[in-house]
Amino acid sequence: MGRILALDYGTKRTGVAVTDELKMIASGLKTVETLELLNFLNTYFQDENVERVLVGEPKRMNDMPSESEVHIQEFLKKFSEMFPEMPLERVDERFTSKMAVQTMIDSGLKKKKRRDKALVDEISATIILQTWLYK
Repeated sequence: MGRILALDYGTKRTGVAVTDELKMIASGLKTVETLELLNFLNTYFQDENVERVLVGEPKRMNDMPSESEVHIQEFLKKFSEMFPEMPLERVDERFTSKMAVQTMIDSGLKKKKRRDKALVDEISATIILQTWLYK
């Protein structure tokens, strides 16, 4: 059985989350500098059995794509060229950053730690993955 990997893509850094092999638990893996993302994925796919990748789809409240979608489309094209056999799905990521910050507050993280954008991205990727798992 393979894992499901989720990405909260950003122009500077990308949050990464992954399931266990039974696809029951979603866990934050790390945050990767976006310029290194394809290299990271290449190494990860060699080391782990990944059966599907989820990429957050940022939308506005009127269901139109957000301005960051242009950058995501560029990434998706490169991803598909580099990993043509890897199934890829999009998952609505509206409010994931706000949910991530609220999760940090609820878990008792200090204000200084909640300012860590890399941690917010990792938690956002986990929320994207949970959204897909529990739909």
